[in-house]
Amino acid sequence: MGRGDKRKKKRSKSRFLLGFFLLVLLIGAGMAFSVYQSLQNTLSGEVLHSNKRAKDVSLQKKETFTVLLLGVDEREGDVGRSDTMLFVSVNGEDNTVKMLSIPRDTRVEITGKGTEDKINHAYAFGGVKMAVETVENFLDMPVDYYVEMNMEGMKEIVDAVGGVEVQNDSAFSYKGDHFAEGRITLSGSEALNYIRMRKEDPNGDFGRQARQRHVMEGILDKGNDPTIILKFTDVMQAVGDNVQTNLSIGDMLAIQKNYASARDHIETVTIEGTGTRIGGIYYYVVDDEEVSHVSNEFKEHLNLK
Repeated sequence: MGRGDKRKKKRSKSRFLLGFFLLVLLIGAGMAFSVYQSLQNTLSGEVLHSNKRAKDVSLQKKETFTVLLLGVDEREGDVGRSDTMLFVSVNGEDNTVKMLSIPRDTRVEITGKGTEDKINHAYAFGGVKMAVETVENFLDMPVDYYVEMNMEGMKEIVDAVGGVEVQNDSAFSYKGDHFAEGRITLSGSEALNYIRMRKEDPNGDFGRQARQRHVMEGILDKGNDPTIILKFTDVMQAVGDNVQTNLSIGDMLAIQKNYASARDHIETVTIEGTGTRIGGIYYYVVDDEEVSHVSNEFKEHLNLK
């Protein structure tokens, strides 16, 4: 079987699958005037300066850009690890999106540490900055923007929007909650258990990442519901408490204005690797040829080649 045959891609007609577009959709629903004060905590994120870019991106000119979405499992007394890492590229010329879910156990060189480790440890070692720089060097791609969501706090967001619906691929139980196969509705606490189960999933981390995207998608479906305006205060409080980003209000408005139709053309890219134990520790090892192939695909999408 050839490399192209192994790589599975699919196009999604769903509304934006990604956490940061929740903010954009809410603004697009007519909340821009009062959203600024509500999101001050959210908009106080790290300033990024990528050495993979010759100049800053202009969203007003519909230039291509990238976003790294970090789902951080940060519990009390724990600095947290980025359990979910989604690298996203957006092309404003052809209105398309490419999305790569980077397996949390991927063995890479941690930028700034000089050691090889699981990629999700970069956040634990050096926060957003080290996580971003590690992804940039791994993929040889710029990261223009990032959105960090506290997965523990996701239950607050889910409750704030009135629960979410997801399409569950297979039935399972976890910490007292049972999740039937098919279309189900989740409360905030149920959503947290739904995304945390990993060991019993036949697809391991990939299955867990899919469930995390299911919940994000469910949140975004609510973001497009006009009745969300009635829950504005609760939603903004939950988002402000649990999301950090370097996207400004102006950036979000520019995305809503210039890139909105890209939501209908999302392609999921996979990165092939092998599960391997090194020193008794499990890693997902990706060879250089595969990394180069995926990197070139994103460079072509962003007109960087």
